[in-house]
Amino acid sequence: MAAKRERIQPDKLHVRKDGEKVLYSQVMVVEVGGTKQVFVAGQTPRDKHGNCIGKGDMRAQIEQVGQNIKDALEAAGATLADVVKTTTYVTDMEEYFKHQDVRMKFFAQALPTSTTVQVSRLSRPEFMVEIEAFAIV
Repeated sequence: MAAKRERIQPDKLHVRKDGEKVLYSQVMVVEVGGTKQVFVAGQTPRDKHGNCIGKGDMRAQIEQVGQNIKDALEAAGATLADVVKTTTYVTDMEEYFKHQDVRMKFFAQALPTSTTVQVSRLSRPEFMVEIEAFAIV
């Protein structure tokens, strides 16, 4: 049985481009045997226009990233309750763990499996957190 694939660039999210060429899909939906798998690319604290929200403020950045994931899932017909796995990259683990209440605002219902990794830097120096998500509908 062949998998059906759909690439989605949600209207509410910033789309990275090189000139007019889109660099990656924000969301990839793969359907196999009636099950829809939703892969959400690592979300950074960018607004729709590409501006960094919450420079120097981990709490505000987690909030923006969570909202971006919610918007990405909705564009694919999924919800935060469908998330089964997240991978989080942070530049300061101790600061990140001070704001678990914000993360839980988005992921408490699903309580997905989770991996968190501290890195020396993300794609832009002002980014402090990036989260990718995987959901099954």
